[in-house]
Amino acid sequence: MNKVLLIIPAYNEEENIERTCEEIKEYNKEHHTNYDFIVINDGSTDKTEKILKEKKYPHINLVYNLGIGGAVQTGYKYALKNDYDIAVQFDGDGQHDINYVEKIIRPIINNEADFVVGSRFIDNTSEFKTSKARRTGIKILSFFIKLACGFKEYDTTSGFRASNKDIIKMFAIEYPIEYPEPITIVEIVKSKYKVLEVGVNMKERIGGSSSIHTWKDAYYMINVCLSILIAGIRRYK
Repeated sequence: MNKVLLIIPAYNEEENIERTCEEIKEYNKEHHTNYDFIVINDGSTDKTEKILKEKKYPHINLVYNLGIGGAVQTGYKYALKNDYDIAVQFDGDGQHDINYVEKIIRPIINNEADFVVGSRFIDNTSEFKTSKARRTGIKILSFFIKLACGFKEYDTTSGFRASNKDIIKMFAIEYPIEYPEPITIVEIVKSKYKVLEVGVNMKERIGGSSSIHTWKDAYYMINVCLSILIAGIRRYK
């Protein structure tokens, strides 16, 4: 039996975090699964911490806001320390569908992949596709990732991702602070690990606001594209 951990980064998710955690617990009960989860409270200034404490959800409180990269790496460090076989990044905003965790961990269990990305765009599984501006940005990033490492990724900003033990260790030691989703794909592929992208359903955020709001910002896009190219020319063992 594989030990599976859901890593849930959360920053000011008072409107979503209880629903997200309860959906996981209910899924475990109904499907007789045993997915553990850990919420990484990334220095929230709202009632997120209060909810986590009152509901006694497993969580780690970060004193300062480290951003998505720092929060997710904290989860990977926890997964490594506690000897998990598979770690799944699972957003605290309610957009990821717990019913698709089994689909993204299955290739790892079957030794078909080291790392799996849950995608909105590889097929028609997900009805929610995000805004036109963000889709345009994702296509640009997809082009640069293919240029940097030769891998065609369709959902370049998906945070719904599963890692085996080797990737858990890799991310626990080093994880990008900025633009982690596209940069880590380049790093994994260049390190000769096998990556798969599978279709999953994603839902529209119900409450709160996304941390990504700069898709129309040319400065942002130039920086992330340059970071992808730099990651592509690094030397990997």
